[in-house]
Amino acid sequence: MEKISVIMPAYNAANSIKESILGVLNQRFTDYHLYVIDDASTDETAEVVRPFIHDRLTYIRNEHNQGVAETRNIGIEAAKGDYIAFCDSDDVWLPNKLSRQASILQTRRYDVVCSHYYTFEDDLKLIKNTRGADELIGYQDMLKSNWIGNLTGIYNQKRIGKVYQQKVGHEDYLMWLAVLQKARNGLAYCIPEPLACYRLSTHSLSGNKIRAADWQWRIYRQHLGLSYQKSCYLFATYLFNAVVKRK
Repeated sequence: MEKISVIMPAYNAANSIKESILGVLNQRFTDYHLYVIDDASTDETAEVVRPFIHDRLTYIRNEHNQGVAETRNIGIEAAKGDYIAFCDSDDVWLPNKLSRQASILQTRRYDVVCSHYYTFEDDLKLIKNTRGADELIGYQDMLKSNWIGNLTGIYNQKRIGKVYQQKVGHEDYLMWLAVLQKARNGLAYCIPEPLACYRLSTHSLSGNKIRAADWQWRIYRQHLGLSYQKSCYLFATYLFNAVVKRK
């Protein structure tokens, strides 16, 4: 049984998934298993993935398109490791990501670990900036901004249990909020160095700023049930932090 389960959802990712898979397979920490869940792609995603299938990579194909949240949930359900991590099919991990995180998780001080990460456009060579957070991230911090980049996050599912994603905008953000509520001391530790590369695609849903803001507001009001006044305060802080992150 693997120590770390890595969940990689994919939909029509033939042009990018090879780099994402190699980023996981080239990790210095080797006690992991990668679950690639293909959400009924209509391109050559399956053909790109198949040569990589071996004892540390499982390929699962959805019969019908189910969306990214449910596709990740299929991977979470299949995961057997003590820890669960995520890497989308257009993002890339640096080789020391899992080893750095595993060393912290094994101290048993934190159930959640994330890191800084690079942001790049569709061209892998174009690095735009590094995004980061304070070393300790609590639930109240997360309400003000999504400080846990999904591609950097890893949590102790042996202690917390499996936390599934809802079919909403910012589904990963809502999941990390739920994870933090169950985490030891209610904290995540953020490694203050970039350990992954996030692709800011022109076709990315989350790249639409107006839509992302609407999703954030809905999370405050509909999913967390916060008051109008508190939601306004947190939303203003979220917008401010979004501007600061892009500097």
